Amino acid sequence: MFPVVNPTFPSPRARADEILLTWIGHSSFLLQIGSINILLDPVWSTRASPVSFAGPARFIAPAVPFHALPPIDLVLVSHDHYDHLDRATVRMIRDSHPSAAWLAPLGVGAWLRDRGVAQITELDWWRSATALGLEITCTPAQHFSGRRLSNRDSTLWCGWTVRAGKRAVYFAGDTGRHPEFSEITRRLGPFDAALLPIGAYDPRWFMQPVHMSPEEAVSAYVDIANANDGRPCSFVATHWGTFRLTDEPMDEPPALTRAEWENSKLDPELLCVMAHGETRRVGTK
Repeated sequence: MFPVVNPTFPSPRARADEILLTWIGHSSFLLQIGSINILLDPVWSTRASPVSFAGPARFIAPAVPFHALPPIDLVLVSHDHYDHLDRATVRMIRDSHPSAAWLAPLGVGAWLRDRGVAQITELDWWRSATALGLEITCTPAQHFSGRRLSNRDSTLWCGWTVRAGKRAVYFAGDTGRHPEFSEITRRLGPFDAALLPIGAYDPRWFMQPVHMSPEEAVSAYVDIANANDGRPCSFVATHWGTFRLTDEPMDEPPALTRAEWENSKLDPELLCVMAHGETRRVGTK
C-alpha cells in the first residue's frame, strides 16, 4: 500500500552539524541530532496490543530492521499506549543498547523499571533534563494514558523537545488539537522541525479530543511557525500508515495533509510526509 525505501542514515553517528530523521513507522523515528542517536516512541512488534495473537496488526513492517540501528544513546517515550510503548521492543533495546538513557512522563518509569530498564528520568510538563549535552523538555499534550481499564490516566502523556545549542526538534507525541503549541514554541523554540500526528482521527465525535485530524495538525503547525522567530520549520507527519487504529482509510491522512497544506499556501519544501524508511535532513547548518 505504501512505498518502503532503504534508510540512508549514517552509522554509527551523524555529523555534528546535522539533524536527521528516519521514519521507522507510526510514531517511531530515529532522530540523529549531531552525534547523538535517539529513538522516539520505538515499536518493533507486529501488533499494537498486549497479546501477540490479536489487536491492531502492522500494515508495514518496521522500515529499519532492529539489528540495523546505530548505537542508541537516548529513548524518548510519550506515553504508555501499546502503539507507543511496546514491551518486546523495550526488552530488545535494554539488551542491545544497555547504556541508553530513557526519558518518560511521570508514572511511566515504574513500568520501565519492571522491564529491566535502569537509566530512567521521569518529567512533568515543562520540566527539563540534560542528557549527553542535550536539553530535553517534557511538553503538554492533549491525550490520555492506560494499558488496561484499571489504570486509565494513572500516568502522564506528553510531547518532547530536544535542543542542541541553536538547533531543536519538537516531537508532539500523540495529541489532540490544543492551545499550547504557540506557547511551547515561544518557550522552547525556535524549532528546525515539528513532528505532528496526522492519523487515527475518525470518527471525529469520538477521536477529536485525543487525535488531531490532518487539518488540525496543519493548523497546529501554523501556530508553531508563527511563533518560531522567523526560522523555517519542517512539518514531519507522524502517527499514520502503520497500524489501523480508527475508521479512516489508511491512505487518507497524507492526502488530506497535503491538500490542507496547499490550501493554507504553506511552503511545499517544509512539508515532510515521509516514506517508510526514508531518512530526511532538516534544519540549517
